[in-house]
Amino acid sequence: MTSRPKNGRWSIAPLLLALVLAGCASAPPALTTSIPAAPAAYKEQGSWTVAKPAESQPRGEWWKAFGDATLDGFVERAASNNTSIAQAAARLAQARALVRATDADRSLQVGVGAGVTRQGGGVATASGTAGTLSSVGANLSYELDLFGRLAKNSNAAALDAASREALLQSTRLLVQADVARTYFALRAIDNERALVRDTVAAYAGTLRLTESRFRAGDVAELDVARVRTEVAATQSEALALDRRRAELEHALAVLMGELPSNFSVAEIDWTGAPPAIPAGLPSTLLARRPDVSAAQGAMLAAQARVGVAQAAWFPSLSLTASGGYASPELGDLFKWSARAWSVGALLSLPVFDGGRRAAGIQSAAAQLDGAAASYREQVLVAFKDVEDQLSARRLLNAQADVQAQAVESASRATLLSDSRYRNGLVSQLELLDSRRSEASNRRQALQVRAAQFQATVGLISALGGGWDSGDVSVSLMPGGTEIASQGR
Repeated sequence: MTSRPKNGRWSIAPLLLALVLAGCASAPPALTTSIPAAPAAYKEQGSWTVAKPAESQPRGEWWKAFGDATLDGFVERAASNNTSIAQAAARLAQARALVRATDADRSLQVGVGAGVTRQGGGVATASGTAGTLSSVGANLSYELDLFGRLAKNSNAAALDAASREALLQSTRLLVQADVARTYFALRAIDNERALVRDTVAAYAGTLRLTESRFRAGDVAELDVARVRTEVAATQSEALALDRRRAELEHALAVLMGELPSNFSVAEIDWTGAPPAIPAGLPSTLLARRPDVSAAQGAMLAAQARVGVAQAAWFPSLSLTASGGYASPELGDLFKWSARAWSVGALLSLPVFDGGRRAAGIQSAAAQLDGAAASYREQVLVAFKDVEDQLSARRLLNAQADVQAQAVESASRATLLSDSRYRNGLVSQLELLDSRRSEASNRRQALQVRAAQFQATVGLISALGGGWDSGDVSVSLMPGGTEIASQGR
């Protein structure tokens, strides 16, 4: 309880001192100088416009742009059953619970209690005999947040929860992209397996023809051995592709939270092409990059905790009150004469702590430096991801055109070599070389096509989940600074 001097006035000097010190409490400034500025334009494509922050905008069902119903179903199953998403959701729930716990520290605390105490001896009782004291009552306490310590702590917890929410979005996007990548890789393997099986069949036909000519004495046994070698080697490649397909199928099952033993994907003829990208990307660049938003939230939370650590240097003021009944006779406990109450205020300030508070500020500042460096790195990685996938798509498109010409030429060469071999105009080596070259170029064309799908999924992921039109981007700087984003 506060003291009351003889002149009858309450002493408010400690409270005035606390209010003066409150003006000295301030949070550290936002770290913006270390964040890289947005470039004037993508190296690979387009110009830039300034867009407003919208990291919370829905990503949409971007995978439906590929027009594959099987992929749609796999992504939906992964959204429901994927274990990584479940873990991220649990961490978000934990962070939100912590926000509620820190907010509770700023509220009035009320408790009730009852007790029975047996005491005796000359010191304990006036009569020197043992006695029993029964009590029941309520306690109230409230801490005045003069220096913003509780508010800063609550704000830091809220920023942590926002960061966890962004990480949940990031996990969802990552799982969706992994499902799409794995699915397209599996479809590409299916097409490649079909091509290799066709090659095995073609070599088997050549082997039958060569064996027939060997029996007729037109060719030597060496020719038969060569074709048999090609047949066996191609069959080995087919088995390797079978093994790779099984691994991809198992990985797809795990992404959907299912047992690989109970999961299978039917083989189909995979056709189609990846969706086209607009000539100029809409106003999105990192707009829906939840990993960048999460890194920013973590940095701002660390910044708030520096303020919490600084507030430890200032006094704390708590108001308390209690009321109830106390009586040595249980039957008299709730009589009006047994009532008891108290009110008080406690102003406390640690004087010497062996450097604990200074160490706390240094630790919080170091965490802030680390979070700022992590944020800067995430921004740089985000720009790199977009540039990587844009350049990959551009170069893969050019490579696909050139590879198509190579396949056409190799197919023509095989047709001519087969005709000349059947007429005895060329050796078997020339025919085998032509078939080998055609098979290699066809497989290369399939791999380029598969890489185009992978690069498209990578670009969608790098942009935060698609390139739909809209006024979207992400704020890369604390304090409202916006980053320019690419637009039409």
